[in-house]
Amino acid sequence: MISKKGKEYFIIGLIRLATYLVVAIVGYILFDIFIKGFPILNWEFISGFPRRSGAEGGILPAIVGTICLVTGAISFAFPLGMASAIYLNEYAQQGRFKQIIRLAISTLAGVPSIVFGLFGLGLFVLFFGFGASILSGSLTLAFMILPTIIVSSEEALRAVPTALREGSLALGASKWQTIARNVLPYALPGMFTGSILGIGRAAGETAPILLTVAAFYLPRLPRSIFDQVMALPYHLYVLATQHPEAEKVLPMQYGTALVLILLVILFNLSAIILRNQFRKKIQW
Repeated sequence: MISKKGKEYFIIGLIRLATYLVVAIVGYILFDIFIKGFPILNWEFISGFPRRSGAEGGILPAIVGTICLVTGAISFAFPLGMASAIYLNEYAQQGRFKQIIRLAISTLAGVPSIVFGLFGLGLFVLFFGFGASILSGSLTLAFMILPTIIVSSEEALRAVPTALREGSLALGASKWQTIARNVLPYALPGMFTGSILGIGRAAGETAPILLTVAAFYLPRLPRSIFDQVMALPYHLYVLATQHPEAEKVLPMQYGTALVLILLVILFNLSAIILRNQFRKKIQW
């Protein structure tokens, strides 16, 4: 008969094994991409324009397009998600209406990305007449990552001690003054965590931008938010599945994948540094 402590050690061992297995698989994938993609990385590949339908040349337009889309998506989604979380946590009364809103947010978080792509195509590209453009793609990605930002921002607001609110209100501050000066400074680092999660998803999605902004071969840089652009996820998808010389462009595939991973890491590091700066201000 196994003791309770033995069962506990067994379960902990299984959990630890599962964790190590996941880390090993992800590590192998990243190692494979790095080993096969690093040799092609050079200044010409990063700063050059594609040639022969992407089989040669660089990926600068795809890099710039991805940066524009991610920046645009976060610029729309973060303020809107933060405002929604403030309303739900600080102003909305408990009741059926609030439950329906939260159910809708949870449902949206699980909607496949292709559905958001069709939504963006119908609303932004066709109805509003923005066409296939950076604006349409950014708004589509913003709505896709919005549920994640709302949920994480609301959790950050809940983590702020109630005493801070009560003390501020007791001293005569209004509801909004209490939120702006006492609650938000402490909640912002947690809100940035949601934006970090959103950045990774926005940068790596293919289906939404496929229908709203992405071009397979466009060897020029965008001139306005109404321009169509190349993007690293779609460029990688086309090279891997649609290009007539798939085997020949295999190094390009790995190089593009590595650049995309490095770009996501760079975005995440920037958000983490910004979050840490807010934390330091709070500590002081």
